[in-house]
Amino acid sequence: MRRVRQLRRRPSALAAAAVLALLVLLALAAPLAAQLTGQDPNAYHDDLVDSARGGVPLGPAGGISADHWLGVEPGTGRDLLTRLLYGARISLLVALGATAVQVLVGLAAGIAAGLGNRFTGAVLGRITDVLIALPMLVLGIALTAVVPPDVPRPLLLVLVIGLVGWGSVARLVRAQTLALRGLDFVAAARLAGNGTLRIARRELLPSLAAPVITYAAVQIPSNMVAEASLSFLGVGVKPPTPSWGQMLSTAQTWFRADPAYVLLPAGLLFTTVLAFTVLGDAVRTALDPREGSRLRVGTGKERSA
Repeated sequence: MRRVRQLRRRPSALAAAAVLALLVLLALAAPLAAQLTGQDPNAYHDDLVDSARGGVPLGPAGGISADHWLGVEPGTGRDLLTRLLYGARISLLVALGATAVQVLVGLAAGIAAGLGNRFTGAVLGRITDVLIALPMLVLGIALTAVVPPDVPRPLLLVLVIGLVGWGSVARLVRAQTLALRGLDFVAAARLAGNGTLRIARRELLPSLAAPVITYAAVQIPSNMVAEASLSFLGVGVKPPTPSWGQMLSTAQTWFRADPAYVLLPAGLLFTTVLAFTVLGDAVRTALDPREGSRLRVGTGKERSA
């Protein structure tokens, strides 16, 4: 509860949480929004674009009208609002799923390296170092390019981003495990006859929760940017499935004729990443006891002054 109160005292954290809650709600309500507006995100509307000008939307600000509240997509006339909402689903799903894979694999590898013998720790340490050193975007492009096209792209992106990016989690968990295994409560668990798995589950995992949750909160926006980058480069989500990165990729040829088509997905991506970053920083501050101590000391000094 004390951690929650610390988060509540930070207006930036509350604002970021509100923005993310609204975004998640809109993403979940994408089918409902499509029904209310009567628009299919994949339905073409050739009568809403000017074919003589190469497909520029008819009407002001990218074709905004009573039927299309944010306008239409250049060249196709597809409704932009519903595509943005369905694109939010893909971005959030991939980012959260990839983060979950990174945390699970990194947690297992880090605990194994910290509690295992010297050979196990050395092998897992070298694998972790290689993964951290490799450029994730380049490796992601290579992996997604060779996978058969019938594999669901959102699932593929979750696995690629997650399995390529768990090295940092493993290094963090290994360092924490090495520091914890020499403490009295772990030694007492060993003397009581508990095995390695039981010690890891009952003694280490509760102590590792704070740093792992902090890392996950900070990593989500990075994974969202990675998904958008892969889709922007054409190896991520494939049409007609909407994605913010894919929309930005096709918007390259329309940024002069229809700036709204560029600004809307870019603005949503920027706002979401910023909100996750601010909230992740607030979570880190709330879960870090040293940071909390510094805040309490500073508050005490201010009161005494």
